Amino acid sequence: MKDLSGIVAKFKVQGTVEEIKPLGTGLINDTYKVNTKEVDAPDYVLQRINHAIFQNVEMLQANISAVTGHIRKKLTEAGEADIDRKVLNFLETEEGKTYWFDGESYWRVMVFIPRAKTYETVNPEYSNYAGKAFGNFQAMLADIPETLGETIPDFHNMEFRLKQLRDAVTANAAGRVAEVQYYLDEIEKRADEMCKAERLYREGKLPKRVCHCDTKVNNMMFDEDGKVLCVIDLDTVMPSFIFSDYGDFLRTGANTGDEDDKDLDRVNFNMEIFKAFTKGYLEGAKSFLTPIEIENLPYAAALFPYMQCVRFLADYINGDTYYKIKYPEHNLVRTKAQFKLLQSVEAHTPEMVEFINECLKS
Repeated sequence: MKDLSGIVAKFKVQGTVEEIKPLGTGLINDTYKVNTKEVDAPDYVLQRINHAIFQNVEMLQANISAVTGHIRKKLTEAGEADIDRKVLNFLETEEGKTYWFDGESYWRVMVFIPRAKTYETVNPEYSNYAGKAFGNFQAMLADIPETLGETIPDFHNMEFRLKQLRDAVTANAAGRVAEVQYYLDEIEKRADEMCKAERLYREGKLPKRVCHCDTKVNNMMFDEDGKVLCVIDLDTVMPSFIFSDYGDFLRTGANTGDEDDKDLDRVNFNMEIFKAFTKGYLEGAKSFLTPIEIENLPYAAALFPYMQCVRFLADYINGDTYYKIKYPEHNLVRTKAQFKLLQSVEAHTPEMVEFINECLKS
């Protein structure tokens, strides 16, 4: 067992550490709550950074420092009260870094935000909060002077994901290509359209923004009155198309079924969640969005089920080497569910376009 107190001592904490205990159920990093004895000293959160996923910790922490520093500056200029609860605050070591390497693992410490909570609930009300929060998050960072690095290269690059699938088909490592030919054909039919973000970017028509890239309801902190305090879990903050934050939320939040639902009749695109999230998102982000970004929001809603369908199918063809599976056909079941969601998004596209246009008029 690691000497967690010794690790915390490497950072410039206030107060005396009284207790360190596990916090939350995060899938990526190991997280601990650090309680201090003194009433006037803050408590802290200690995290072991997953170095297998985030291989460039220096870049990761530089991104987070740039983002939190810029947001803090914006909040200060706006005269916001209680700023320490509205933006994450990472401590430095004696060497002036916001992380520490113990020879095996990388660690960081942030100030614990008191009287705050997260929710797992995805309903229209919380979807609207999420839309507004992530729209505001992007808006505050639209003029950030620093150039951020990609903490996970090609994370949401559709051309890259299709290349991975085509390479998997060529190798046919598990001998599964023949049985999934229908899905491969359907994916290829849409491939050109689904890669248009990368094309528009190369043509200079679509900008990359600073995006969160993991937009879930539980990545926001709420105060005692149910108001959003701040966006958390900043490891995936990096340059991307705004479609990443918009489409990724809807892929999970607006799915009436489960990501791996065997009953495809349960899988549909929930327009109430779409409308609530979109209304909030446009309120937060319309100050900086370009016409081409707004026009392609329905494309973003389709892009993410398509991308995830491609990724699950590639893994199935490869013999299940990336995603954890609970049974042999799990990745194929996931593929089918994502494809059904994609078809439902496509069927609702005219309605989405109409709703977005209505939002812009109000």
